[in-house]
Amino acid sequence: MGEAEVIPLHGPGGRPRPRPTPRRRGLTPPVPAPAEQEVEPVAATTTPAPAPVGPVPSELEHAVGEIAAFLRRRLSGRYAVDQFGFDPDLNENVILPVLRPLYEHWFRVETIGVENVPAEGGALLVANHSGTLPLDALMTVVATHDDLPTPRNLRMLAADLVFGMPGAGAMARKAGHTLACNPDAEALLAAGELVGVWPEGFKGIGKAYADRYKLQRFGRGGFVSAALRTGVPIIPCSIVGAEEIYPKIGDLGPLARLLGVPYFPITPTWPLLGPLGLVPLPSKWYIEFGEPIRTDEFEPGSADDPMLVFNLTDQVRENIQQTLYRLLSGRRNAFLG
Repeated sequence: MGEAEVIPLHGPGGRPRPRPTPRRRGLTPPVPAPAEQEVEPVAATTTPAPAPVGPVPSELEHAVGEIAAFLRRRLSGRYAVDQFGFDPDLNENVILPVLRPLYEHWFRVETIGVENVPAEGGALLVANHSGTLPLDALMTVVATHDDLPTPRNLRMLAADLVFGMPGAGAMARKAGHTLACNPDAEALLAAGELVGVWPEGFKGIGKAYADRYKLQRFGRGGFVSAALRTGVPIIPCSIVGAEEIYPKIGDLGPLARLLGVPYFPITPTWPLLGPLGLVPLPSKWYIEFGEPIRTDEFEPGSADDPMLVFNLTDQVRENIQQTLYRLLSGRRNAFLG
């Protein structure tokens, strides 16, 4: 059977077409149809077609897709690296995901005062240092990315030793960190980056467990000079919990000198338990960001005033020390919080 011819019901302009009159053999010609009458066009109502229903990708499929997209970017070279070697794509997809389980589930870090960290523009974050290994710095990197209202990448100023270690130096560069020197610090701050510094250095991170939460000397205040020259605020940062992850009860000085490291710690689990002794104890952490200390109110050239630099350095140190005491006084237990 052939297809029936479909005659449109409406002509141009929405007017109804005259219905055709059939001719029949042997009959008189058809009588002309009456004149057309204006008919109000009726708006056609259409029912939207239902959206195609397909299988919803599972979390595993989504994760596999993300990994595949990441690998395609890496193999094709479609990712950016800044002048310091920072690779945001690698940091976002590899480095931070490796650190998050420690941050969220092992140390159960709580952040306080996130509103004190500016959402944009240069700022210098200054924190206490402890824990035998620099996990406190790594957890602060996660805190500034995951817990701030506007995620920011913390660019740490690290010691020369870090960049001299095979593999560690290259990874630190890719994570956005650089040498603890004023030219690099000022370049990052002037570019609007959030920069982190731990002025106690190895004196803080390697101190004995008996001296926990007692701040060591803050050096000569180079970080304050960098902040003054660029006019950025200084954010005091106090970290509680890191002192208990590797309680240092001794130091093998001769072995440290042989290996070219500042200290070789002895803890209750290291080196007695071998590689198992490298697992940090699951202490409960608090990271508090204090109120910013402004530096843009000082006159140009104030960075060269040693007395001003010393006073600001002491102010930052005292701020952090008093915050540590306050956080410790409200803590019931080092592992339960």
